[in-house]
Amino acid sequence: MGKTTEQGSLYAHLEKMSTKELLTNINNEDKKVADAIEKVLPMIEQVVDVIVTQIREHNGRLFYIGAGTSGRLGVLDASECPPTFGVPDNIIIGLIAGGDSALRKAVEKAEDDPNQAWEDLKKFEINKNDVLLGIAASGSTPYVVGGVKEARKNGLFTACITNNENSSLAGAVEYPIEVVVGPEFVTGSTRMKAGTAQKLVLNMISTSVMIKLGRVKGNKMVDMQLSNSKLVDRGIKMIMEELNLDRTTAEKLLKEHGNVRKVLNNLNN
Repeated sequence: MGKTTEQGSLYAHLEKMSTKELLTNINNEDKKVADAIEKVLPMIEQVVDVIVTQIREHNGRLFYIGAGTSGRLGVLDASECPPTFGVPDNIIIGLIAGGDSALRKAVEKAEDDPNQAWEDLKKFEINKNDVLLGIAASGSTPYVVGGVKEARKNGLFTACITNNENSSLAGAVEYPIEVVVGPEFVTGSTRMKAGTAQKLVLNMISTSVMIKLGRVKGNKMVDMQLSNSKLVDRGIKMIMEELNLDRTTAEKLLKEHGNVRKVLNNLNN
């Protein structure tokens, strides 16, 4: 069986569809993504538990590598963890083939070098305490496959998110997450369902890891960075709700302690 990410769309003559037909059909395809993820939840669970162990017990880190859409999604997930969960920006690190400039504009042939990912990772002094997760819809991107192979040789735990079964990437890692979402609405456009699946899985992994590391209290982001007025307001409301305080008092406490968790810990002890 060939790569499902490259199979022809289930729809023809897209240019003849009305706007409503286009949106309805894309939406119908998107509905398949969550079901595909449900099938691989046991593997995602294993990946989360390995990451938590490495970070908590071995002072390890989580690295994402990818090219194109997959690389951008890894960088996005990593960059959102510090403001959301108050962790340093060196706990989860995302790398994209071609470097940060590739986030905005495609870098020609950046993904074709199987040795470059490991060179990029070495700049962060990557070691056996860390976990490397490769992301590639096709499961064959040389940058990603080469990176995880070298990481595994060096004693790291390795995992991947891919959207084809039995790919070279899946075969190169210990923990393959294979989310098979089927042909794209636009043939081969893996920024669509495949990218959506990758984003959802990354959300699940990083959020679950942070919760298990104690970065959420109840259901609230008590360690979030108060980097704008919206987040300050959210923090004030958390304190009001948790401690049954009026807004003025909650705001004063937040300014005094600078962090929702510190307020809650101080007043609950």
